[in-house]
Amino acid sequence: MANAKTIELKSQQVAEVTEKLKGSSCTIVADYRGLNVAQVTELRKQLREAGVEFQVLKNTLARRATASAELTALDEHLTGPTAIAFSKDDIIAPAKILTAFAKKNEHLSVKAGVVEGKVVDFDQIKALAELPSREGLLSMLLSVLQAPVRNFALAVKAVSEKQEGGAQEA
Repeated sequence: MANAKTIELKSQQVAEVTEKLKGSSCTIVADYRGLNVAQVTELRKQLREAGVEFQVLKNTLARRATASAELTALDEHLTGPTAIAFSKDDIIAPAKILTAFAKKNEHLSVKAGVVEGKVVDFDQIKALAELPSREGLLSMLLSVLQAPVRNFALAVKAVSEKQEGGAQEA
């Protein structure tokens, strides 16, 4: 029979994972079975550099956390060795890193995830990974916002050059 200290420790872990699930903009569940220590270390390093937390969890604890966070649709993917990546800010980074790493290492398989509170499958995570990074999206937005100003400036310049040309001929 489990003692009170163990029960308290596990309930704290469940509470922490629940808060991570609720506060995460993107959570990805992966099976890491077959990866060696060096590969897991490299994956953790890549994720940490992107501000993503990577944690190996027991499935029973993870299921309790998903129940608390009202994400029980994720439970069917919590089988076998499970690692979960939590990202508070960047939705795209964990998907990009994990799918790219899975392409190089057949032992890592992305199962499913949660994007902004909605449970998604592997295909949706893969589609998310194919999007440009946050910086790329911001630069595209900036380019779109600058285009009207640039076109207006070119039009003003053309009109002024035409008027100068007409003044010199007269």
